[in-house]
Amino acid sequence: MSSEVHIGLVVRGHGRHYVVEREDGTRLNCLTRGKKSEAVVGDRVRWARSSEHEGVIEGLQPRRNLLYRQDEWKTKSFAANLDQLLILVAADPVFSESQLTRALIAADSAGIDARIVLNKTDLPGAAAARQRLEPYRDMGHEVLELSLKAQPQASRDVLQPYLQDRATLVLGPSGTGKSTLINLLIPDAQAQVGEISVALNSGRHTTTTTQWYWLDAARRSALIDSPGFQEFGIRQIGAAELASRMADFRPLLGQCRFANCSHRHEPGCRVLDAVQSGVISASRYRIYDELWQELNSTPHW
Repeated sequence: MSSEVHIGLVVRGHGRHYVVEREDGTRLNCLTRGKKSEAVVGDRVRWARSSEHEGVIEGLQPRRNLLYRQDEWKTKSFAANLDQLLILVAADPVFSESQLTRALIAADSAGIDARIVLNKTDLPGAAAARQRLEPYRDMGHEVLELSLKAQPQASRDVLQPYLQDRATLVLGPSGTGKSTLINLLIPDAQAQVGEISVALNSGRHTTTTTQWYWLDAARRSALIDSPGFQEFGIRQIGAAELASRMADFRPLLGQCRFANCSHRHEPGCRVLDAVQSGVISASRYRIYDELWQELNSTPHW
């Protein structure tokens, strides 16, 4: 076959098997040369034909960014070359502020804009959810409110301006309405997943991988669905860096008495003063303390 090298977009992957989209929008199955590949959905890759219907990935093009999580044991990448992250939470079930904060920190570390999406605002728990998100609004995070099942058209209208001409990853735990959001914006999403499942011969495993969808015929706006998660490690962040990744802590940094202040017990700490006066919420500070201890412990790798 031809050894000519082309550039393509990874739209799905499983193990060494990838679906790569060519410049004309058609797709083909590609393998990697080695047993392991660093390619993730959203990557631009160099590929060459290996047969009439398949290709081989020769290497990666430079990335703008990479969103990933890292715990004590392993690193899990979500996607590359993103323009924004939508972090989906819901009025029910009650969302974890710790997981929300971890996702925001990971996005900030990767240089990716992030917005919070509150779904199920038609349910009785909406008022409590809004109140819990108030500190995030105050620190500058935009919060979009949706009711995907009860008001699908209104939800679509809220989302559309934010999705235009962007590659957007939707992130959130099970039960928040992520599948509802995907199916609302991409009516043939399940069909696309089925087609790629057959292409990769990955069966049930496709539900645990990331999927790239185009929202328009011009292929300028994309929505990326990600697998749900129970834990979100941020071991890629050092304990000393943590405060600078939290938007409500950031304005106070450099004002403490000690240059190496951990913001946990030192006298003359502006962050502790802000917690005491209510400028930083007690719940946010508890999350900081929990994360600081986690990141300051010795990893097991």
